[in-house]
Amino acid sequence: MIDPALRSLPGLPAFITGRIFAQLSSATMTVALGWQMYALTHSIASLGYLGLAQFLPMIPLTFLSGHVADRFNRKNIVLTCQALEAFSTAILALAAFYHLLTPTLFYAFATIYGVLRSFELPSQQAFLPNIVPPELFPKAQAFVSSLFMTASIVGPSLGGILYGIGPVFCYTLSTCGFAVAFMGTSNLKLRRIPIPREPVTFASVFAGLSFLNKRRDLLGAISLDMFAVLLGGTTAMLPVYADGILKVGPIGLGFLRAAPAIGSMLMSSWLARHPLGQKAGLKMFAAVIVFGITIIIFGASHTVWISVAALIGLGAADVISVVIRSSLLQLATPDSMRGRVSAINSLFIGSSNQLGEFESGMLGSCIGPEAAVISGGIGTILIACLWMYSFPRLRNLDRLEDVRPE
Repeated sequence: MIDPALRSLPGLPAFITGRIFAQLSSATMTVALGWQMYALTHSIASLGYLGLAQFLPMIPLTFLSGHVADRFNRKNIVLTCQALEAFSTAILALAAFYHLLTPTLFYAFATIYGVLRSFELPSQQAFLPNIVPPELFPKAQAFVSSLFMTASIVGPSLGGILYGIGPVFCYTLSTCGFAVAFMGTSNLKLRRIPIPREPVTFASVFAGLSFLNKRRDLLGAISLDMFAVLLGGTTAMLPVYADGILKVGPIGLGFLRAAPAIGSMLMSSWLARHPLGQKAGLKMFAAVIVFGITIIIFGASHTVWISVAALIGLGAADVISVVIRSSLLQLATPDSMRGRVSAINSLFIGSSNQLGEFESGMLGSCIGPEAAVISGGIGTILIACLWMYSFPRLRNLDRLEDVRPE
């Protein structure tokens, strides 16, 4: 149930429609894309290249897309991206219908989609502070996170089911989802905040880095999340645990993959009704330490229910950190800088997810999967303790509702 105070906000339904349907369509389409790529190539490496093709555009475009989000109308940027996402997915549906799909087309689509998401996300993430007053922002962020995690759970399952019906049907429904997201965003009413038109210079493009260097608490929050996910990247090890350690097979692997998202969804729903209140900084560090502990428990467990429970706890702890970090970033950043800061945050998140899986896979091949996961959990705890000492302003953060741009 949505909090009554949030229900009265006129722009929130349109924002949720645009954000959640875009995520749902993206998750559905991505699963189908992977299935069909593997069916065409029978190559595991091709799946890695597909993800790489989507991620690589973020690296060179991060600072440019953030500057664009702060210089031009953000709503129009998101609308353009969602329209192109719908159009490109419709082309996939047509190509599937006429049996014209090739690995090259998939790589091209993944690259284009990565470019579009690089521009869409910084602008979209800057919407919420213009819809929700600061005193309700943590509740709204938690509520949106719960819906986002629901879409992240439903999307892959829906993609698998729809692909079983047929790839044409799957891509067509994803196209419709992007179209619904476009309509939701088009109905979004934002408070008019004048955005200064800075000249495009080296300093203005990289102003997000300069801002974070001055606001060490924000830099600490972003980097803490990055290193925690980087060291605690257990996702790459889940197939190994499902097959050789827990011996639960592919169905059990599905439960293991869903468990963190379930924990995140449950905790997000709780936070939407029960705000974090005081000592948010300490709670963030505590959540990251719990995140590390659950990784250690999962790494050492040979019992299925303990492993699933640990992953649910991992997801719940992670979302506490996400809500605090996201709220702090959006509330403490001036509107004229939100695009550039959000773009850097997106790059940090994307890098930690991709590199975390790579790090876990490489380390696991050297010292074994259990030692790799457990050492990752220990490293996460050590990073949290080090960051708590190194970023005292972040540690002393009190109520998120009181955070304002400086």
